[in-house]
Amino acid sequence: MRFLKLEKKNKISYVSFKRTKSLNALNSQTLKELIDLNKELESDSKTKVVVYRSEGKNFSAGADIKEKQKKLSKLELWKSNLGKEAIESILKINQITIASLRGYCLGGAACIASACDFRVASETTLVAYPEIDLGMNLNWFGLPLLLRLIGPSKTKKMVISGEIENANDLFKWGFIDELYKDEDLKRKTDTLAKKYALKPALPSQMIKRSINALTYQSDQAIMHMDYDQFLLSREFHKP
Repeated sequence: MRFLKLEKKNKISYVSFKRTKSLNALNSQTLKELIDLNKELESDSKTKVVVYRSEGKNFSAGADIKEKQKKLSKLELWKSNLGKEAIESILKINQITIASLRGYCLGGAACIASACDFRVASETTLVAYPEIDLGMNLNWFGLPLLLRLIGPSKTKKMVISGEIENANDLFKWGFIDELYKDEDLKRKTDTLAKKYALKPALPSQMIKRSINALTYQSDQAIMHMDYDQFLLSREFHKP
């Protein structure tokens, strides 16, 4: 893989973003690699926990807006949504998933974090959904996932303002589950991952699937509306 690194240890799979020169921005190739890797992990009976993390000081700056896009028809554009596929591939994983955050976690990267079962973070973590300042609606399952974590009022604040929120506030709101000093993040993430890796796989995964089914069963329809609105907002925002 070019932009992801996979390490397996103690029944834990560590998936690291490694585009540090681009603040680990999520280009098309990164998303394709993530989708393919998640499909492999889904059927990996030896892995009990999947940790998503990054190399460098930032989790990810989100979708790579500097990437040169292929010219697609409106129908092709509507059908192609790698970000949505990436989020769905995380939600489909039976194993426990943990996002280990530090530095910038923006837009699509925040969607990835919110799709995980747990989010642990360094005090340096900064989260924002800047799509509105680009004239676009939030995409990638972002709205329903964020809403379930922090409620309607805080979701409106983050998505409509587009402002960067700090780790302490995000911890108070419930976006972040555990907050650590930056130098402790790796060790604390490993400790949490090992704790869940020791749990019996079958009941853990059955409980997770049941909770996810109850929680996300209506979100697919919302996702379709979100993506349609995203495409419309892009169309209207053209200069």
